[in-house]
Amino acid sequence: MSETCAHVSEIRKVTPSGKGCKECLAMGDSWVHLRLCLTCGHVGCCDSSKNKHATKHFHSTKHPIVQSFEPGEDWRWCYIDELFME
Repeated sequence: MSETCAHVSEIRKVTPSGKGCKECLAMGDSWVHLRLCLTCGHVGCCDSSKNKHATKHFHSTKHPIVQSFEPGEDWRWCYIDELFME
């Protein structure tokens, strides 16, 4: 990949906020896939889920990078650079 993300310095060692989407669990809703915020550990649902809590978390906090929270996946996405990282 020729592009690099300028926000990797914001990645922290985080503890996930739970085993599912924090907001969906609180409201009794479901999700499609999960994303882990690599700045604070928030677990939110992906944009294929109707509530899109991971993206809403980015918009409210400006925490730039999420990682897939799905078993067997370790890719990352930077919302600001709109860039996948493997």
